[in-house]
Amino acid sequence: MREKYGDINVKGLGNFVVQCEIDRPPNNFFDLSLIRDMADCFDDLDEDSNCRAIVLCSNGKHFCAGANFSTPDNTAEGDVMAAESADQRNPIYQEAVRLFGNKKPVIAALQGAAVGGGLGVAMMADFRVVCESTRLTANFVKLGFTPGFGLTHTLPRAIGTQKSHLMFYTGRRIDGKTALEWGAADIFTEIGKVRDRAIELAAEIAVNAPLALISLREQLRSNLQEAVQNATDIEGREQFWLTRTEDHQEGLKSVSERRIGNFNGS
Repeated sequence: MREKYGDINVKGLGNFVVQCEIDRPPNNFFDLSLIRDMADCFDDLDEDSNCRAIVLCSNGKHFCAGANFSTPDNTAEGDVMAAESADQRNPIYQEAVRLFGNKKPVIAALQGAAVGGGLGVAMMADFRVVCESTRLTANFVKLGFTPGFGLTHTLPRAIGTQKSHLMFYTGRRIDGKTALEWGAADIFTEIGKVRDRAIELAAEIAVNAPLALISLREQLRSNLQEAVQNATDIEGREQFWLTRTEDHQEGLKSVSERRIGNFNGS
């Protein structure tokens, strides 16, 4: 088992549980290389008989605060290594689609923020453990564009159409207790124990028959990868033109300045 995939640290915890830790503290912003490394890691763990369940966690204050808007090449989540035309698939979303095709159950430990595409990473997992500090938000409209990372499929699948629409249209954030009530999370625990509880759940899963687990997951997530591919195709096309609008530039500026955007529809 490799111990590192770029900024992802991998460690076997025993009992057929493997921990994959995103190591870009404090915010753990993502980019194409991070999502590709994660997909490569999960591909290898699919073939590792010592892994039956994966704990996905982060080193830092936040699980994943989305893309890094402060660097020139990462001006928006839809523009991180973006497609060159509206008809071309976004490379980062192609790596994201790979994650939905893996075989082993994933338990995400969500401390702090899971924002935008970071929420998309969290919703890729089978289960989510949260705490009082957890904040989930799909704030794309505040940035002048629309959701990505398959969230238009995965979030309604978890919490229902109306609640997901409420999050999408308002860009509001929900805390850990609300996430549990709405079905976006499965376990609520104390701050500082999120990873421990995720490991406990992974161990409870991993004690079971490995072939049965893989078969069951394929049945429960039947056609999920195809659905996410279809969703990201649409998301990518919409993001392509929306990230070229004045409203998007205003959204980036207003979010960074922590104020309401002054949008003009252009």
